[in-house]
Amino acid sequence: MSTLALAARDSTTMLRRNLLHARRYPSLTLNLLLTPIMLLLLFVYVFGDVMSAGIGGGGDRAAYTAYIVPGLLLMTIGSTTVGTAVSVSNDMTEGIIARFRTMAIHRGSVLVGHVAGSVLQAVVSVVLVAGVAVAIGFRTTDATVTEWLAALGLLVLFALAFTWIAVGMGLISPNAEAASNNALPMILLPLLSSAFVPLDTMPGWFRPIAEYQPFTPAIETLRGLLLGTEIGADGWLAVGWCLALTVLGYLWATSTFDRDPE
Repeated sequence: MSTLALAARDSTTMLRRNLLHARRYPSLTLNLLLTPIMLLLLFVYVFGDVMSAGIGGGGDRAAYTAYIVPGLLLMTIGSTTVGTAVSVSNDMTEGIIARFRTMAIHRGSVLVGHVAGSVLQAVVSVVLVAGVAVAIGFRTTDATVTEWLAALGLLVLFALAFTWIAVGMGLISPNAEAASNNALPMILLPLLSSAFVPLDTMPGWFRPIAEYQPFTPAIETLRGLLLGTEIGADGWLAVGWCLALTVLGYLWATSTFDRDPE
């Protein structure tokens, strides 16, 4: 059997292991998934009328629902990857990684299993949050099949990028609590983006913080694909951020993993 075939077989085994863990211990995933759902319900039913008037929606709650859903879909991915950091940290501190190192398995399959499992969980979580959004009134504006596929591709690429970053955070964390704290910016960054209010309504000193970070161009790209707003350069910026973070996270995670003692 070739090296590539062995790597694929072992990575599939590790993916199955991580999915079984997620099924047996769903509380962490559910807790992280509840955050974007609760924010969605809060901003729609409590702040929806006021916030819609503030962005020029004339107090139309449905308009504000459409506005915030793309940001909350990306926040869902950020929340899911916190669980990845915790899971990787647990593997490192509980000794299972040391046991894997003594077995005849492909070395990188351990990390690939975590990444693949996390991306699948992120996609399922996004579908669930999108289902809640549709149930409370979210509608797209004549998005084509191509635009839907492009939106899904961006979400998967975004999940891949932040999952590799989360794996690196989990590897450097001494315990699960530290891993959760280290990954907290992936939940906080969407709150500091254009997810809930437009950039031009923000204070001048704060606007660069919201503009020059990975969530804002991805959110604006999703809005353009699903709602028909102008995308401009945000599409290229979103893809560029995702590719750069994927490469950075991969190099960080693999180098950190390889430095651990045999």
